[in-house]
Amino acid sequence: MFAQDLCPSRIEYLRNAIDVNRKDRAKRFLQSAICNPQSKISFSGFAGLGYKMQNLLIIIITGHSGSGKSTALAALEDAGFYCVDNMPVALLPKFLEIPIESDYEIAGLAFVMDLRERAFLSEYPTVLQSLQDTGYRFEIIFLEAGEETLIQRYSQTRRHHPLSKNKTLLEGIRAERTQLTALRTIADHIIDTSDYTVHDLKAFMRDIVQKSKKLPAMQINVLSFGFKFGIPYDADLIMDVRFLINPYFVTHLKALDGTDETVRSYIFNDRNTGQFLKKYLDLLDYLIPLYEKEGKAYLTIAVGCTGGRHRSVTIAQAIFKHIQKSGQNADILHRDLED
Repeated sequence: MFAQDLCPSRIEYLRNAIDVNRKDRAKRFLQSAICNPQSKISFSGFAGLGYKMQNLLIIIITGHSGSGKSTALAALEDAGFYCVDNMPVALLPKFLEIPIESDYEIAGLAFVMDLRERAFLSEYPTVLQSLQDTGYRFEIIFLEAGEETLIQRYSQTRRHHPLSKNKTLLEGIRAERTQLTALRTIADHIIDTSDYTVHDLKAFMRDIVQKSKKLPAMQINVLSFGFKFGIPYDADLIMDVRFLINPYFVTHLKALDGTDETVRSYIFNDRNTGQFLKKYLDLLDYLIPLYEKEGKAYLTIAVGCTGGRHRSVTIAQAIFKHIQKSGQNADILHRDLED
């Protein structure tokens, strides 16, 4: 495919797919490609970014319309992949040439490509073969579902099937299944999502990627707060520790806070504190791996007392140290503790 063959809609799509901080460079790149009729597809790729593109995993998600491709792409985005939906296959080589900057390490690239793109079936064999010949590492994930499931999903979303023009929905589904037969045979993973929930599919996608590379660990945030200032809206788990002994009513401790060793000793000298903390840490040790398996990117553990100054701070500190000791990524914030 030559640069002069790029229609305006494809050019605009590619421009919008680029990181917002790189729009000017992307625009110059596109103008150069359009003005140079001899500019053909190449695979030089992400020059100057510090990324060796052949080492980045490229995942191509394809398959039946209504089988959950958008959900699968969202799971990869949560796992640190740079994702583009409805990517025209002929633009993939040009896309790989455009510099993309990010504030975080990119785990890989993921693209959804399917029959929404009219030229997809005729062009994907050449493009994918070129990628393979040039040393790019990619995997094809093919999603499918039974006819009854697809019909039910389309009736719920009320969207049009890409091949149902002048056909019934069932005829469109069957036509798509037939046209994708060859692509299905070369897929690295075939997933029947008929009986999958959204969470099942996301977990399955994470399992697939984990076999290919190590994914970013779940980020755990420990937060202390005071109930009188409101419950934190972003908390996943909230523990109320107002039942613990309160240093606020001890004259020489009132002006201190939970980071002070004197306050900490006072709280932990009460046997209820140690018993509670052991049981709660045991619960967290049980829950955290389950949250990771479910695919959570962030987990916020909030600990609250009345003013967010004494008990919640001390207990949050103890939880944070325990999580750190286990090797997890963790941060701590005392929301209502004055600097």
